[in-house]
Amino acid sequence: MFDYDSELARYHKRLWEALDVRSGDRVLDIGCGTGQTTRDAARAASPGTALGVDVSDPMLARARQQAETEGLRNVGFVQADAQTHAFPLEHFTLGVSRFGTMFFSDSVAAFANIGRALRPGARFVQLVWQAADRQEWHAAIRAALAGGHASSTSAPAADAFALADPHVVVDALTAAGFTAVDVEDVREPVYYGPDADSARDAVLQLGMAKMVADLDASSAERALDRLRATLDAHDTGDGVWFDSRSWLVIAHRR
Repeated sequence: MFDYDSELARYHKRLWEALDVRSGDRVLDIGCGTGQTTRDAARAASPGTALGVDVSDPMLARARQQAETEGLRNVGFVQADAQTHAFPLEHFTLGVSRFGTMFFSDSVAAFANIGRALRPGARFVQLVWQAADRQEWHAAIRAALAGGHASSTSAPAADAFALADPHVVVDALTAAGFTAVDVEDVREPVYYGPDADSARDAVLQLGMAKMVADLDASSAERALDRLRATLDAHDTGDGVWFDSRSWLVIAHRR
């Protein structure tokens, strides 16, 4: 399983600073993955609670296991699609998502459903990726695997950039019943491993591995050699890092 927590460590810090969880909060974490944000929120909100929601059963299994290991009793996880799940109405005092809201089939419907779960005036704080051409990790790795012809290959994980246009985000949230939407440009590097070998293994756990799946053995070997060279070039001595940009979006439920 790809380690998104390590990849997004710098972003997690920026999100946490903006989130400002208070004691007694009831936090709803959308697209929680393995639950790092949910668990941190549960600790900060105590004696309040935190609920993480995700569609991935393997990730949630790890989230539950880690919460048990950490002795957290005020945290829960549910496997569900946040676009349609029947959350308790006006129950949560704070909503959060760390790159978990870009994959909805209908963003307005999803945000409206999330909004109904939040109390009036509650904040919804999320990070979403900016456009693909602003993501060095996306462009450099694709170019390496495609032999410098990334534009001729269908974009992997295209949905990851579904909210790249800030006007789209603002319009969707406003239509869904949120107000005072603020969008901030955030630029942080993302981490792929302590060295090029580890980073290669990490990349091949992601959707980009599909770019070499249909190649013949010789072409695949050349693509992986190019990938290794790209990862070597981004090894800072303190790990393999790529530049990236996101939007920090803060909105309030009417």
